[in-house]
Amino acid sequence: QLRLVESGGGLVQPGGSLRLSCTASGATLDYNAVGWFRQAPGKEREGVLCISGTGSSTIYLDSVEGRFTISKDNDKNTVYLQMNELEPEDSAVYYCASRPYRCDPLRLDTFGFWGQGTQVTVSS
Repeated sequence: QLRLVESGGGLVQPGGSLRLSCTASGATLDYNAVGWFRQAPGKEREGVLCISGTGSSTIYLDSVEGRFTISKDNDKNTVYLQMNELEPEDSAVYYCASRPYRCDPLRLDTFGFWGQGTQVTVSS
């Protein structure tokens, strides 16, 4: 069974950068889409970015375009979320999740495997 573990969260000042990792075990990510999602207190979980089984990326959240990028290392069975120019509004628990092949459509209930999340706090 696929298991996902996020890491790399923490406290960063506005304008700073973080790189989150989503490492899989129990199965390969080669043919799976992996999405990054986030949830701030009192808000619904929202999609951020996704990378498909073929390596193409999809932006779910317009506000991160140009600041966040997603990549995958198949050898390490890991997906990364590089976050630059962080803003306080980016503070949230970030989750990775997986489903077969495609990133679209954005439906959270179609992502069958989820990590436990990693906290990102952007504050001075």
